[in-house]
Amino acid sequence: MTAIAHYRTLLLDSSFRPVKVIPWSRAVTLMFQGKVIEVESYDRLIGHPSVEMFVPAVVALKQYLRYHPFKVRFTKRNVFLRDGYACQYCGERYPAVELTIDHVVPRAQGGRSCWENVVTACEPCNHRKSDRTPRQAGMPLLSVPERPRPSLHGHVVARKVPAEWNPYLGKRATA
Repeated sequence: MTAIAHYRTLLLDSSFRPVKVIPWSRAVTLMFQGKVIEVESYDRLIGHPSVEMFVPAVVALKQYLRYHPFKVRFTKRNVFLRDGYACQYCGERYPAVELTIDHVVPRAQGGRSCWENVVTACEPCNHRKSDRTPRQAGMPLLSVPERPRPSLHGHVVARKVPAEWNPYLGKRATA
């Protein structure tokens, strides 16, 4: 069973578009202040002697809020998150300290440092590929690198999201 502190709540705007992820306790406060409505809940009860309720999974703001999706920043950490900390050549997962960023079209051949041209690679695979393209090195990519969609916080979402959030996030993986 997950500790109560690990529960998070998806905050939606009044049009049911994702705004951000907040702690469940903040969601409860917003509910009691009358600023949000509960849309979905987890199967976990909380409360004290006079009040008992389920932990809110998704809440929506009652008032309109302008929607400004965050552009995902191009960082080494976000590339690792996008690729699941797995080498895109051999498929093995590694801790961040054992990973590198590899340019699919090497910089020596005019390749740019952008989402569509970099992948996570382990040091042995990156060294073996050297300054060649995957085709030249005979090392096919396991997935095509692409720019992540705008996210809730401006970074790549690493964890799988709770199933209760899926109807509000579009096409995402479930927990």
